[in-house]
Amino acid sequence: MELLTPGGDMDVVFLIGRILFVALFLASATAHLTDKGAMAGYAESRGVRPARPAVLVTGAQMLLGGLSVLLGVWMDVGAILLGLFTLLTAVLMHGFWKEKEPMSRQQEQTQFFKDTALTGASLMLLFLVWELGDATPLTITDPLFDVG
Repeated sequence: MELLTPGGDMDVVFLIGRILFVALFLASATAHLTDKGAMAGYAESRGVRPARPAVLVTGAQMLLGGLSVLLGVWMDVGAILLGLFTLLTAVLMHGFWKEKEPMSRQQEQTQFFKDTALTGASLMLLFLVWELGDATPLTITDPLFDVG
C-alpha cells in the first residue's frame, strides 16, 4: 500500500487538516495585527524587547505562513515560517522553568508543550510537502525548495 499516493478522498482529508492546522495561526495573526498594544504588553512582560516590532513581525509571519499552507502556495515556506514561530515562542515566551509559582509554572509548561507540538506538526508538514513535491494535493504552487 502506497501511503503517499495523492488522489480522491485523501486529498480532501489533507485539505481539511491544513484548514484546521492554520486556523489557530490565522486567528492569532489577526490578534497580533489588530491588538498590537495588548500583545506587545504581554510580550514585554515575558522579556521580549522591543516588543511592538516583534508583535508586528510575528503577526505577519503567522499570517503569511498560515495563508501559504491554507492556499497551497509554497507550502514548504509556510511550514518553515510557522515552525520557526512556534519554536521561538515556546522558548522565548513560555519558559516554564523560570516560574516559581506552581500554577504559573503549569500554565507556561502547557503553552510550551503546545508550541513544541505545533513545531513538530510543522516539521511533519514540511516533510510531507517535500516528499510529495509537485504531487502535493490541492495546491496552487509546487514547493519553493527542491530537496529531492
